[in-house]
Amino acid sequence: MRPAPVAGAEAGTGPLVDTFGRVHRDLRISLTDRCSLRCTYCMPEQGNEWLARTSILTLDEIERVARVAASAGISTFRLTGGEPLLRTDIVDVVRRLAAIEAVAPDGTRSPVQIAMTTNGIRLPELLPGLIDAGLTRLNISIDTLRRERFRDLTRRDRLDDVLDGIAAAAASGLRPLKLNAVAVRDVNEDELVELVEFAVAHDAQLRFIEQMPLDAGHTWSRERMVTREEILETLSRRWRLTPVPGRGGAPAETWILDGGPHRVGVIASVTAPFCGACDRLRLTADGQLRNCLFSTTEFDLLPILRSEGADLDAELDAMMRGCILRKLPGHAIDDPSFLQPTRGMNAIGG
Repeated sequence: MRPAPVAGAEAGTGPLVDTFGRVHRDLRISLTDRCSLRCTYCMPEQGNEWLARTSILTLDEIERVARVAASAGISTFRLTGGEPLLRTDIVDVVRRLAAIEAVAPDGTRSPVQIAMTTNGIRLPELLPGLIDAGLTRLNISIDTLRRERFRDLTRRDRLDDVLDGIAAAAASGLRPLKLNAVAVRDVNEDELVELVEFAVAHDAQLRFIEQMPLDAGHTWSRERMVTREEILETLSRRWRLTPVPGRGGAPAETWILDGGPHRVGVIASVTAPFCGACDRLRLTADGQLRNCLFSTTEFDLLPILRSEGADLDAELDAMMRGCILRKLPGHAIDDPSFLQPTRGMNAIGG
């Protein structure tokens, strides 16, 4: 669904509102483009061109952008990658961001929420420190429960490490715990029910994601994508699905399984896009602001962050608002003019 333009919308103080009236409350912060896996739908096994280490934002730079964003109403920071747990200062990142307060339109302040999307491989080691630092929500990626299939899909034999990470998260107090699975035809579409049952056993919510044209190798094809309708048809043969109303700006539609309490979600960015309620802004690991996951335009914060001046925060705020004001009504994947972003998902951030 595409929103209608809002007449007279312009940059200024107050919340981050685009020209279609969408208020932005979520900043996705990519901490690195590197990953411990090589998922076929994300990046090639070899030949990846990594971001220059000198261009990666420092902890101080990340915190500065986050504080400016929170002062304009951003209330959730989601840490992504690549794989965010590869960042050596990850606990310090969480601690510094968790100390920030979001400013609501009426001027009231409240602690921000710190979420993370991870492959879970280092969670047993790092999770206690992350929770102590202020991590509040966790999403873990798990596309298959079968060892050989996991190795073929990720090009790494790390299934046990991921399962250990999920077990550590399930034993923690972080709720809701969400498990993400990209559904790919002829790869894991026969595991949809099994994955949901696994999530339920770990008191987690499985969220299926339609495969999107965001792979670094540009090999995406619509034919390999398992659609929202196909996912729901498969699940409905096992459970009675009751839709949950009031989705708001959440990317996933959710359904209650057999009357509850467990739920399943579907993120259908291709066949049922949620652009009309999108409240997300993205910051790449090298300091580029993106107003859409599929944007072909970026706004470079690095020159501001690494310059000297008395009004750097004001400049960052102005850049952020300019980025938001140029946000399009939707990503137009179904439009013949659609162009896949040159960056892969690992370099954009989930």
